[in-house]
Amino acid sequence: MSDKTSSKVYSSLSVRFLAGLLFCVLPFISAACKSDYQGSARQNRAGDNKTARQVKTARVEETPFGETVTANGTLAAFDQSTAAAKVAGRLSSISVDLGSVVRRGQMVAQVEQTDYRLRVQQAEAALAQARARVGLSPDGKDDSVNPVETGTVRQARAVLDEAKVSRDRSAALVTQGIVARSEFDTVDAAYKVALSRYQDAIEEIRNRQALVAQRRSELALARQQLADTAVYAPIDGIVQEKRASLGEYLAAGAPVVDIVRMNPLRLRAEVPERDSGMVRFGQNVRVSVEGDGKIYVGQIRRLSPVITQQNRMLMVEADVQNDGNLRPGSFAKAEIVTNDAKMAVTVPNNAIVTFAGIEKVIVVENGKALEKPITTGRKSGDWTEILAGVNVGDQVIVDPGNLQSGMAVEVVQ
Repeated sequence: MSDKTSSKVYSSLSVRFLAGLLFCVLPFISAACKSDYQGSARQNRAGDNKTARQVKTARVEETPFGETVTANGTLAAFDQSTAAAKVAGRLSSISVDLGSVVRRGQMVAQVEQTDYRLRVQQAEAALAQARARVGLSPDGKDDSVNPVETGTVRQARAVLDEAKVSRDRSAALVTQGIVARSEFDTVDAAYKVALSRYQDAIEEIRNRQALVAQRRSELALARQQLADTAVYAPIDGIVQEKRASLGEYLAAGAPVVDIVRMNPLRLRAEVPERDSGMVRFGQNVRVSVEGDGKIYVGQIRRLSPVITQQNRMLMVEADVQNDGNLRPGSFAKAEIVTNDAKMAVTVPNNAIVTFAGIEKVIVVENGKALEKPITTGRKSGDWTEILAGVNVGDQVIVDPGNLQSGMAVEVVQ
């Protein structure tokens, strides 16, 4: 047999051997794969039931939500005041800075007191001198005095009494013809001079009494100026700006710090003329600001008596309660509740998920999570109005986190 024929026979036997070996091994491989697949499927089904996420749900309800008028506005400080130095002097201390919280009556700065203490001492000395001139003790507190009891008046009174006795005696002698009329005229003139001096003495004492009162007021003024070297906060609030520095010489009335009152805040908003007729004093206002999802509540407190001609808007002001997160100067969107009785379909705010600008809620159907796109309206406190997407009675999942459609869930109370 030739080599060519032998090669063909050998090749044919190799092919048959490989085919037989594959035929024998294939059933075992198939069985093994099938067994592994079925085990994995059972394990997956068991795992799905075991890892169902526990969730809490809330019912979609129809609640009183009210009709509203929307307006844009700005938050402003309710009160703004400047703490200023009442007296001139060099600023010796300042205890607050930008952002410091202050209370009404709290000392925020101090002007040097040396000059004002000296003025108090000077006024005290002047008062003591004035009291001594009316016969009072220099350091007493009672400034009342009877002019008749003073030495100056008693002296003038004695001279007057003597002149009166001489006049009466001379008048009697003139009547008897013992004394000449000219002598009586001299005595009578002396009496009149003594009377005038007595009246002058009383007026002098009264003048000195007035001087005591003046010195007393000057002392009070000097003490008040000494007290005014301390600068106090006029209102409760927060320091908006520090306007003076330590060691700076301040004139009377120079500003030291600007203070703003942060609670409540004053919302100033403009309402279109077509809606102005529905806005009334005392209506509730829901306020929201950029970057803060919380809804703040206020009330209309002031309305302008006129509509601005330039833009046909009505200016309204509302007092808004501030928990410390709102800042004066912020742009705000306001919803003025004009009718509290109107009903609306609502869900809790924490049931709404926003992704790529699309708002949705997740409901539970047949043990699975199901996403539903929604259209929202107004917000009030913890609730949001739903315009479309869910119906009253639906159960929505609150705080869904990263839950997605198709995931197994278990509702817990």
